[in-house]
Amino acid sequence: MLQPGEWAYTDKLKEHFESPKNIMQGNSPDDFDGVGMEGNLQCGDQMLVAIMVDKDKEVISDCKWKTYGCASAIASTSILSEMVKGMTLDQAFNVSPKDVARELGGLPDNKIHCSVLGDKALRSAINNYYVRNGMEDRVKKEQVKIVCQCMNVTDHDIEDAVLEGARTYYELQERTKLGTVCGQCKDEAESLVNKFKHIHFGL
Repeated sequence: MLQPGEWAYTDKLKEHFESPKNIMQGNSPDDFDGVGMEGNLQCGDQMLVAIMVDKDKEVISDCKWKTYGCASAIASTSILSEMVKGMTLDQAFNVSPKDVARELGGLPDNKIHCSVLGDKALRSAINNYYVRNGMEDRVKKEQVKIVCQCMNVTDHDIEDAVLEGARTYYELQERTKLGTVCGQCKDEAESLVNKFKHIHFGL
């Protein structure tokens, strides 16, 4: 248990939580070249990321954001907004939650999911930039596969559950209700749990 004055996170995370960088203030989304929104306030965090782009080089020249979220979500998006400045759109699109957590000096396993909304909103902003500039052919859409037909649970839902702490098939069931009707999806679901554990946590 933490003692008074102790901090559960790294100094880098504490810095970006207490003094977050690049918060959007007084701007309209229309002021930016691309805007992305992810999350739902009814379910938890919500994230907006907006980018300015050097169109000649296709490089992100500025990145602003605002969120309703916890300390980890705020710090993750703050450092993400610093990381992507100077990156090409392709480089920024491929930034992962693992990259963000590494830059922060690590996140507790149960907080890795807090770094997911920022990179999702960033990818949405990049796709929005392509649409605004008549480059719809460059929009990259994430493919979603339904794993549990009975409960309509997708591979993305399974990934989110792993990021939020599910480590076994039964923990996945508790979070998603997957496999509680016919159970035919169990093998594929277990395989995906192991895949996402390896990708995000090296397990």
